[in-house]
Amino acid sequence: MYLVDTNVWLGLLLDQEKALEVRRVLQRVEADLLAITEFSLYSIGIILTRLKKDDVFENFLSDTIEDSGVMQVRLDTSGLKKVLAIRCRYHLDFDEAYQYVAAEGYGLTIVSFDKDFDRTEKGRKVPGDLLAE
Repeated sequence: MYLVDTNVWLGLLLDQEKALEVRRVLQRVEADLLAITEFSLYSIGIILTRLKKDDVFENFLSDTIEDSGVMQVRLDTSGLKKVLAIRCRYHLDFDEAYQYVAAEGYGLTIVSFDKDFDRTEKGRKVPGDLLAE
């Protein structure tokens, strides 16, 4: 199973450079093999609503989260404490460390455009890697 990072979802939702690649992956990979953190959901909500794209966020929630079977994961207090340790160990930002700890705790592979994960033991895959599997 794969933990899809915030930047991957936003790439699609904001029709950024890699949107076509992300769209292909989401069409090919079964939704029940994908996960998103609550942290990503909130971050996506903040970004889209700041851009006055409330409708895009609402459609994302309905189509991707409610109807598709993408798993939602969250960290409890002990997980948040691990975020601090991982942040220091790998020199990650809080959001990156959150994704790392969530992926580790749920046994997920990180899918991200963020190269900072390359410094970690878990590493990452980019969306295109999933097309080759």
